[in-house]
Amino acid sequence: MISWLIGTLIVGLIVGAIARLLMPGRDSMGCLATSLLGIAGSFVGGIIGRALLGPRPGYWHPGFLLSIIGAVLVLWILRMVRRA
Repeated sequence: MISWLIGTLIVGLIVGAIARLLMPGRDSMGCLATSLLGIAGSFVGGIIGRALLGPRPGYWHPGFLLSIIGAVLVLWILRMVRRA
């Protein structure tokens, strides 16, 4: 559990920047907010991965691709909430 959490945090820092590159737009996010976006996306990707693949012993992270998908999903939701 702890190794999954640490892996999620480390990968999340990189994933936020990639998600912002994939969804360009006028988001007033600094480096810290981008990192938090990546971490949130990594958690969402982890939930998606565990829901699809099931929990596996020693499997600490769903993968880089699912983390990016999760971060893009979180960024899309943030944009929808800001419009409303």
